[in-house]
Amino acid sequence: MAQKPEEDDKVRLDKWLWAARFYKTRALAKAAIESGKVHCRGERCKPGKEPRVGDEFVLRTGFDERTVVVTALSVVRRGAPEAQALYEETAQSLARREQAAALRKAGALGVSTDGRPTKKQRRQLHQLHDSAG
Repeated sequence: MAQKPEEDDKVRLDKWLWAARFYKTRALAKAAIESGKVHCRGERCKPGKEPRVGDEFVLRTGFDERTVVVTALSVVRRGAPEAQALYEETAQSLARREQAAALRKAGALGVSTDGRPTKKQRRQLHQLHDSAG
C-alpha cells in the first residue's frame, strides 16, 4: 500500500508557491521563478529548488515585492487561511508594501493610467527617457 504524502519534507519551490497561493497555477509559478522574480538569499532560484522551513524568499508580483519566511511545507493547495499558515511575511516587507500602495493610490509616482498619453505627455516621456539614458 502506497503512502500518500500530505506534508512532505521534499517539495519543489514552484509547487510550494502554488500551494501557498502566491500564483494561480504551477505554470505561472514556474514562469515567475525562471524569469527571476523569486530570490533566495539574494540569488535567483530554480523551480526544482526544495524550500526548507526557515528559508527566506523575496517574491515580486506586479508592483509588489514581498519577503516571506517559510513556516511549513505543503504539496496540496488548500483554502486561503491554510495557505497563509505556510509562510510569514516580514514586518519590513509589509511596511514597504503598504507604503508603496499608499503612494500609488495618491498618484505620487507620476504615473497616470487614464489611457493613452496625450501628445504633450509623450513629449515629456521622450524627454525624460533621453535625459536618463
